[in-house]
Amino acid sequence: MSHPAYPRIGLFIDGRWEVDHEGSFEVRNPSDESVLACVPAANAATLDRALAAAQKGFEVWRDTSPEERARLLTRAVALVRERLETLAQIITLELGKPIADSRFEVARTCAIMEWDIGEGLRSYGRINPSGPGMQQLVMRLPIGPVAAFTPWNAPLGSPSRKISGALAAGCSIVVKGAEETPGALCAYAQCFADAGLPPGVLNVVFGDPALISAHLIASPITRLVTFTGSIAVGKHLSTLAAAQMKPAVMELGGHAPVIVCDGVDAAQVGRLAAAAKFRMAGQICTSPTRYIVHEKMYQPFVQAFAEAASAIKVGDGFAAGVQMGPVANRRRLSAIGELVDEAVSAGARIAAGGKRIGDKGFFYAPTVLADVPLTARAMSVEPFGPLGLCVPVPSLDDAIELANSLPVGLSGYAFTNALADAEKLSRGLECGIMSINHFGGPAADMPFGGIKQSGIGREGGHESLDPYTVTKMVSQKTARV
Repeated sequence: MSHPAYPRIGLFIDGRWEVDHEGSFEVRNPSDESVLACVPAANAATLDRALAAAQKGFEVWRDTSPEERARLLTRAVALVRERLETLAQIITLELGKPIADSRFEVARTCAIMEWDIGEGLRSYGRINPSGPGMQQLVMRLPIGPVAAFTPWNAPLGSPSRKISGALAAGCSIVVKGAEETPGALCAYAQCFADAGLPPGVLNVVFGDPALISAHLIASPITRLVTFTGSIAVGKHLSTLAAAQMKPAVMELGGHAPVIVCDGVDAAQVGRLAAAAKFRMAGQICTSPTRYIVHEKMYQPFVQAFAEAASAIKVGDGFAAGVQMGPVANRRRLSAIGELVDEAVSAGARIAAGGKRIGDKGFFYAPTVLADVPLTARAMSVEPFGPLGLCVPVPSLDDAIELANSLPVGLSGYAFTNALADAEKLSRGLECGIMSINHFGGPAADMPFGGIKQSGIGREGGHESLDPYTVTKMVSQKTARV
């Protein structure tokens, strides 16, 4: 199968592309394992230039009026929409997911950008009551240059949240993109350059994660750290930020429970579960994973879930009719296989899938495990792949207790026809994002983020610009001095 061309990868610093840096990380198409590009790596000197550019860019951008910032960012959105198909093809090449899903990611990116642009125009301060001869103001000002770190599983969606939030608030930003999926971010940055963004406001680097994170976070130039990725890395970056007394926004992993209550159409929910679980091969932090099902609903749910999973067409994301692509790399392929094998050894039953597909590309069958022992590693380790875990419970109280038993709390899902149960779940399920009777997630106008070890802070909604601003109190006597 012939594929579209993949862009040349570079570092974007001070409004210019740099492609001549040495790099050893190869970008591979996960559908056929072919090499797409080699990623240049930033060194300490490169990072210093990116930081200096961000400082210079911030001084220009913070003093640009909100209306002019909005006009320029709106031009960038228009270019993203105009290049939607090209961006979607890049995502499918480097990540493997079906082209329709990649198009949706680009469209969602535009929605996030447009929301943040609007919030930038509504970033109000206030005037507090005071006596004669005194004014008391509260101002919201951009916090300063931002250090952002983004994951491979949302090549456009994750960087867009951080870039549009920072820029709409008046900040500059240095983004460390994922070496596995760099192409979409590079093409996205070009949209801002073509829209006329001043040099230094947006900078993109790749390279050794430990070197880049330590260097950017330690620099006195950066004023905020924002990261999306694993809990372990998030804790490490939070520690680095705390050492510098810098605020941090952490959107970390989860292990989303799905509670299926007594009295629902279990077969219908099972079919919905398959469509949600295997979207992007389960490589989404909000992916529904632990299916905690009332024992009366358990057998019909598992049967429908497994049948629907077995019917999913797996293949190259550009092929017609494909519903699920490969996992991202060989590491993910091995990790899923190990979790499945361990769970089966512990007593779980394979209801669907449970094996690799073919010997070329990183394809793993949509897998449903039933009767999974709570001691199985997969019940506590986020699979981040095409694996659904089913367990029966005798009551809603037992379901909530099991769902809350892990130290994570990003997304949670529940299906019930009882209003009292819905209210109990809304209050009792420990998560930052709750969906009842559907598997949808928050749109741009709603806050996104977790509790417990799933993170700190929120992206999106009316809160979207909060991390990128500081609150400043100004009191002023009006009498002459």
